[in-house]
Amino acid sequence: MLGPAEVRRLAAELDIRPTKKLGQNFVHDPNTVRKIVTAAELTEDDVVLEVGPGLGSLTLALLPSASQVVAVEIDPPLAQRLPQTVQEMDPENAHKLHVVLKDAMKVTREDLPFQPTAIVANLPYNVAVPVVLHLLAELPSLQKGLVMVQAEVADRMAAKPGNKIYGVPSVKLAWYAEAKKAGAIGKNVFWPAPNVDSGLVWFQRHEKPLSTVDRSKLFKIVDAAFAQRRKTLRAALKAHTPNVDELLEKAGVDPQLRGEQLSVIDFIRIAEV
Repeated sequence: MLGPAEVRRLAAELDIRPTKKLGQNFVHDPNTVRKIVTAAELTEDDVVLEVGPGLGSLTLALLPSASQVVAVEIDPPLAQRLPQTVQEMDPENAHKLHVVLKDAMKVTREDLPFQPTAIVANLPYNVAVPVVLHLLAELPSLQKGLVMVQAEVADRMAAKPGNKIYGVPSVKLAWYAEAKKAGAIGKNVFWPAPNVDSGLVWFQRHEKPLSTVDRSKLFKIVDAAFAQRRKTLRAALKAHTPNVDELLEKAGVDPQLRGEQLSVIDFIRIAEV
């Protein structure tokens, strides 16, 4: 495992100064990465996708618990150094690691040497939700995930209808999977320490798609419903369809409700009509 001394040594060797642009906050607490791997509920058959492995703290914890680990890293010096770090720290499991130099938001199935069954990652706060949604859409093999994100983002991802923080991320993630909070992470386990706490979100993809409705159509309706949270559905959707009352009646949804009161199933019914 990488502790504070090893993390700083590697960063100094690579002349790396963590940047806010790439959301680089490196975990240097072995107990935290063990907690993450335990919460991920991995099996020895899982192929794990790690986004943004950085210096390798989480990677080293994942390797003994998975069949393969595919690490997607956008920063060339970090991607180049990671296999060497793993070889030095855990030579027995080094053969399981596969590094892909790529922006996770642009990853396709063809970019990966194995099709992952799980994603486990410490995600940059500014792109956490888009990355998760992109990977779930692009990689049908992904069945589950455990991601560490900003605490506020974790709350939104796992929120249920009726909660004041329930919104677009909640609904769109619910389209793919059942999500729940899986723990809290403090600031001091990172270098440099961020200004906010972090949280863990665990999700499991639905066994069957919730609907055959076009996803892009559904997501446009969700975006419109939450564009102005105070608006009722009738007001929010009127600009998109003139006969909104008739459609909502067919869908069995009260036009006076607001987006935050609807489940993903309610939104699906609206999209279907």
